[in-house]
Amino acid sequence: MPASYAYLGPEGTFTEVALRTLPEAATRELIPYVSVQSALDAVRAGEAEAAFVPIENSVEGGITTTLDELVAGAPLTIYREVLLSITFALLVRPGTRLSEVKTVTAHPAAQPQVRNWLKKHLPDVVWESAASNADGARLVQEGRYDAAFAGEFAAARYGLEALETGIHDAENAQTRFVLVGRPARPAAPTGADKTSIVVWQRDDHPGGLRDLLGEFATRGVNLMLLQSRPTGAGIGNYCFCIDAEGHISDRRVAETLMGLKRVCLQVRFLGSYPRADAEPSAVREPLPGTSDDEFASAADWVARCQDGRF
Repeated sequence: MPASYAYLGPEGTFTEVALRTLPEAATRELIPYVSVQSALDAVRAGEAEAAFVPIENSVEGGITTTLDELVAGAPLTIYREVLLSITFALLVRPGTRLSEVKTVTAHPAAQPQVRNWLKKHLPDVVWESAASNADGARLVQEGRYDAAFAGEFAAARYGLEALETGIHDAENAQTRFVLVGRPARPAAPTGADKTSIVVWQRDDHPGGLRDLLGEFATRGVNLMLLQSRPTGAGIGNYCFCIDAEGHISDRRVAETLMGLKRVCLQVRFLGSYPRADAEPSAVREPLPGTSDDEFASAADWVARCQDGRF
């Protein structure tokens, strides 16, 4: 396996900035790819050790391109996550005035984060999506568009200037990125972990989602992300992408996964990994019987009953 990390490029993306915060990134060749799909496919094909891609932002939730790629195709595993605060700059070719900006471009995930700013400052502008924010900057450099929303740091890379900076509709907006590799044994639990899965219902019935969520609730496992994604099998057919507090080695998390495996058509394990915010997992009270010690004690009691040691 080559010692390289694929990432959503080109150079100058927020993804690259977030990737470079990982200590191990200094020892890997960092290779930009034109899309999330191509970066993940590079891992599946053995062309890269891992891929680093955006998966969620605090304004719009899950990034559907990444979620759909993790749902479909050969299984992949999330190893790490990084949180990055996001503010945009409006990048233009030198000398461009705001009144001259008629077309703008950026990654689709950027639009909800600058929508109100656009409405106030450029209400008649035409928006076109780009493969990434840095790719939008490249397209402006080539003269395809008048301006791009990207990180201010991308201006020098593409010979542009920042006409406006600090653009954001929501204070403290963040994007979550994940390091994804081929399936492997999860890292040891840290006490501040997250587990990601995808589940498919056996059939569509009243209370079906409640039944799935009940597997988490009765064991005191808190959800951090729940997003439905179409399966492609027709209108109304969905799977659910779920992030939950805890590690698969935690008894309550493991028993939750076993419960889901029993009742669901399919469960895809996407990994257990350290939380970027380092917040420890906690059992929600009042909910007795949901600590790891209590799960272990109950399992020991069943074993003693099976052995005739009441």
